[in-house]
Amino acid sequence: MTILAQPNVDWTEYFSTRALNLKSSAVRELLKVTEQPNFVSFAGGFPAPELFPVAEISETITKILQQQGPAALQYSATEGYRPLREWVAARARKFGVPATVDNVLITTGSQQALDLLGKVLINPGDPVVVETPTYLAALQAWRLYGANFIGVPLDEAPTSLAGLNVHPKLVYCIPNFQNPTGATLSLQCREALVEWNQARPVCMVEDDPYGDIRFAGTRLPRLIEFEAAARDEEVYNGSVVYLSTFSKVLAPGLRVGAMIGPRDLIAKLVQAKQASDLHTPTLSQMVAHELAEAGFLESQARKVAEAYRERRDVMLEEVYRIFPQGTKVTPP
Repeated sequence: MTILAQPNVDWTEYFSTRALNLKSSAVRELLKVTEQPNFVSFAGGFPAPELFPVAEISETITKILQQQGPAALQYSATEGYRPLREWVAARARKFGVPATVDNVLITTGSQQALDLLGKVLINPGDPVVVETPTYLAALQAWRLYGANFIGVPLDEAPTSLAGLNVHPKLVYCIPNFQNPTGATLSLQCREALVEWNQARPVCMVEDDPYGDIRFAGTRLPRLIEFEAAARDEEVYNGSVVYLSTFSKVLAPGLRVGAMIGPRDLIAKLVQAKQASDLHTPTLSQMVAHELAEAGFLESQARKVAEAYRERRDVMLEEVYRIFPQGTKVTPP
């Protein structure tokens, strides 16, 4: 039998319109650059690997596999490992947010939370308000679903929102140690944002990956805390959706994040997650829960914050020494 040479397939002819809108993530491109030898990156939000609690994670994995091996290696609920969800809800209640386990969805990192929110909430052309500048991977996630981004200055968000002539589908903000600016929203700005949202409610996504790593000053209430206080409900049903992650305190390779939101929205997001990856890795969730329940997260967060504060101080000294006079600096 003679086999004729087959022409190469032009896969671009098969790509969906949605796929054609995809662009490489700037964050992923940064990761490639950091693999070069003797390269020190100041660009991406990559945790310092020398601060990863390798010994504690190793001991915890061994303990889990010895005591709950089959369960740790089995499929688990899409909503997430229930003890971890209960821990997340209990922690939220300490800050005045009346969350139950049904308000919590465990995600495969915060990036999946952003993707799921886009999948469930955004139609092509929907206006989505973001800070300028903002987290690049959030833009990438929602651009896939056709979001029409409206940028507002970080420190003018409440005023800019009040002047909008469209009703946005989503408002996305990073109040604590914003990526990429490192800035923190003032107490007055936070209150004004929530007040604006109460007048004409939209889904406000509060992304808080760095909230537990504070170098100095007093912790400011989260947007979801203001929202919960204003609504004064027995079970949280507000319009602020709160995202957090274990990546910055423990390790990003675990790929464990948590979302707190109204139960109806969480239920729909669970359906979307079922179609995406069934569930976040069970073993990773168990590791995060064991370390959280033991109180290790608090001590690890302090250790990480202190190390980063020292590095921040050194970097600022060099910036002030080397950069031209008049350079505007926002100390993280």
